[in-house]
Amino acid sequence: MSDGTPLPSLAHTASANTLVGTAYVNLRRDIIQGKHPPGSRLRVEHLKDDYGVGSGTLREALALLVSDALVIAQGQRGFHVTPISLDDFRDITENRVLLETEALRQSIAVGDDTWESAVLGAFHRLSKAEQRLAADPEARFEEWEQRNREFHRELISACPSRWMHHFLGILYQQAERYRRLTVTRKPIARDLHDEHQGILDATLARDADQACTLLAAHIRLTYEAVAQLPADLFTSA
Repeated sequence: MSDGTPLPSLAHTASANTLVGTAYVNLRRDIIQGKHPPGSRLRVEHLKDDYGVGSGTLREALALLVSDALVIAQGQRGFHVTPISLDDFRDITENRVLLETEALRQSIAVGDDTWESAVLGAFHRLSKAEQRLAADPEARFEEWEQRNREFHRELISACPSRWMHHFLGILYQQAERYRRLTVTRKPIARDLHDEHQGILDATLARDADQACTLLAAHIRLTYEAVAQLPADLFTSA
């Protein structure tokens, strides 16, 4: 069990109430959405005006994104958006499966009625977002992404391992750029609602084996979808 000692904050928890935090949030959004393509250079002298901050503030925001692994610092070559590749996403996917299924198994073992209620509430909100996403994928992706993140977070919220949550937060964030490509382009046919429903039902039935099997398949199916995308969307790692 956790002793209650807090972990160092992940960079992506930076507050948007500060100049650095605001620049970080806006830069991160534009990287995730592809405004700054994978592998592209992030020139401080140009971007500081776009984001309305000074060079020092922008460099601090970029440093946070380096710790998020969304940006790489290349010495004299400056900052670049981290490339994406199928090999990278396979690595993210398999490590997420490994950790998230174990976290779900632990949650099912110790979760109480309050945990079940939180999972149900998150599923209800996700279901509503899925309906709106189907009607307008581009405009509704951000809402769906937030609700999807909440559902996956609540599923494992009873897991007592603080390190498990720490690393899963990093992996989930890293998968977001890839997930966006599949949700808006739909390279394979899938029913996200049914996938989530199956995971929910097995979880509430306390069938850990079935819930973990379905969760693993759900996560891996996103990799299979990404693998069907055109090769020119990716950059070499």
